[in-house]
Amino acid sequence: MANVMAWLADHPRVLPERIIRGAFLAAADIAWLLRVGSVVQLERNLRHVLEWSTAQAGGDDGAQPIDRRTLRRVSRNGMRSYFTYFSEALTVGARGKERLLARVRGTGGGLESLINLTSPGTGDRSAPIAMGHQGNWDYDGFWAQFAVAPVTTVAERLADKAMLDTFVSIRERLGMRILLTGTPHLTERLEEALEAPHVLVPLLADRDLSRHGEFVDAFGSTIRVARGPATLAYDTGLPLYVANTYRERLDGERSKRAGTPYGYVCEISGPLDIDAYRDLEREAAIHAISQAWVDVWARGIAAHPEDWHMLQPIFVEDLDLSRLKDVPPELAARLAGDGGVRR
Repeated sequence: MANVMAWLADHPRVLPERIIRGAFLAAADIAWLLRVGSVVQLERNLRHVLEWSTAQAGGDDGAQPIDRRTLRRVSRNGMRSYFTYFSEALTVGARGKERLLARVRGTGGGLESLINLTSPGTGDRSAPIAMGHQGNWDYDGFWAQFAVAPVTTVAERLADKAMLDTFVSIRERLGMRILLTGTPHLTERLEEALEAPHVLVPLLADRDLSRHGEFVDAFGSTIRVARGPATLAYDTGLPLYVANTYRERLDGERSKRAGTPYGYVCEISGPLDIDAYRDLEREAAIHAISQAWVDVWARGIAAHPEDWHMLQPIFVEDLDLSRLKDVPPELAARLAGDGGVRR
């Protein structure tokens, strides 16, 4: 499969995009119908989000159990959104600038602030952005260089070198500067990028099970997120923004320009005022900043759960804590008392 995807990315004009998209949607529906392992995990993750959402909306009534039909409907849309991302990524080489820009638009209470902060001649500063695996983050990066500022970001160093090279090539083709996880002094290199004017450093940070991850509350449970966004903001003193991306149906004229009936909204929230955390010790401040951006990000996920591409275990109920490093003793004790964590 990896070889097929790499070949498609290298030959994006061989088949019409609608054919590739249709094939990927068919594959998504088959996986959903068969409830392969990734679908089961997606539904476990979505259940947390949906039940948390009902609790937020229900007031004193609290969370209500999510019925199976609702969960299955959202998970099917989630699989179709996830597979659509891959079909778009693999055919991006056949899309021109105007067509790609027609597929994504920016919005949100933090967008104007972010543009003003990074604009040459006015703000002349840079900004880190926390985001998750939602929508099409590659399109976000392409849009950002024209609407806001050029992007430097990090890609996971995949074990499959062919897949790694494919996705790095796709993102570089879209105008992004890519660094890989495991790069020596990675945080320092990102901080150096932020020292220059007019740069964005968005980081996919919603899952990090390494010893460097930060445990935070999310959706009525606990997840471990990457420390990168909070660390960069704290160490540089720059404001931290949050991005959520979700699909929208396009109108007639925009759909014609985009060449597809669906596009994306990149919603920018924030900024978080990092100076508000200066009275804390550094580790406590990074934890508090991480919790603050997750609180904002989680509301965006809850509003569009079908576009959250999280098919891996993320909530502590699905993790084997005995295999995780540096679990805070108080968290381990609390979870052991709950009796709901794998061991």
